[in-house]
Amino acid sequence: MKRTFALAALLASGLALNATAQTAASAAAPAPPTKVAVIAFQATVAQTNEGQRTLGDLQRKYEPKQAQLKSLNDEIETLKKQLQAQGDKLSPTETAARTKTIDDKTKQLQRVAEDARNDYQTETGEVFNTLASKVYEVVESYAKEQGYTLVIDVGQQQSPVLWAADATNISQPVIAAYNAKSGVPAPPASASPAPAAPKPAAKPAPTAPKK
Repeated sequence: MKRTFALAALLASGLALNATAQTAASAAAPAPPTKVAVIAFQATVAQTNEGQRTLGDLQRKYEPKQAQLKSLNDEIETLKKQLQAQGDKLSPTETAARTKTIDDKTKQLQRVAEDARNDYQTETGEVFNTLASKVYEVVESYAKEQGYTLVIDVGQQQSPVLWAADATNISQPVIAAYNAKSGVPAPPASASPAPAAPKPAAKPAPTAPKK
């Protein structure tokens, strides 16, 4: 009985020492290294083959509206020049009528331009957000495959990154990976340059403290 008790005590002591050693080893083990990457996310989305095609198609869709605005603006400028050149030869009634015509057309131009701008921005935002969600999935999978623990978007207006080595920028690899996944071919070499990515709304500048 005493021998059995002594053996049990010895085993318990050994297990306790082993557990203590493992705990100490775990505490002493270095933390896994942090691997950081940077990406200009909005520009990356726009520069994918699908982004160039989709945003380019959207720009072409609104070209007739741009032509309409230019034509109306040119008409207004012509009317202004005519009024300026003939002003001293016109009766007050004719001058007032021409002035009213210019004012009416100017208001029409402003309304059409504002409507076109709002429609374009809304549609661009919807298209871009849909594409961005798909590109994000590629960013996530690429970062995991390459062992990155953190990816920072340096394309934001107030990015906290002051400097980053070129080797940490994964924008081009992500573009290549997304192009391969989407299967969308590159645009023809003669095509117009890729549309710029939609810019985020500007943040108000901080107000200086009053003295």
